[in-house]
Amino acid sequence: EVQLVESGGGLVQAGGSLRLSCSASGFTYNDYAIGWFRQAPGKEREGVACISKRDSYAFYAHSMKGRFTISSDNAENTVYLQMNSLKPEDTAVYFCAADRLRESCKPATSSRYYVMDYWGKGLLVTVSS
Repeated sequence: EVQLVESGGGLVQAGGSLRLSCSASGFTYNDYAIGWFRQAPGKEREGVACISKRDSYAFYAHSMKGRFTISSDNAENTVYLQMNSLKPEDTAVYFCAADRLRESCKPATSSRYYVMDYWGKGLLVTVSS
């Protein structure tokens, strides 16, 4: 059974940084897509960044480039999202999600988040002004 467990959320002031972690287990594939998504209050879920496990090739939603960085530690089966220069509009529930197809990263970060098969429970990031 695939499990994704997020950690690292919380409250941060505008301009600050946070690093989110996603611990993945239960995958039987050599390669898959895994990434971060978020949903702000009253808004649709959106992609943030996604990475393929095998070669760590990363995709970013266009609006997330520059401030957010996704990375992975394959030995620990953990994916990270480093968030810098945070803004109040970054306040959202952040989800870790994965899919057995590495090709899912591109559509998932281009509004089609629903292609991802597996989802974590999400965690809240609040950026105060």
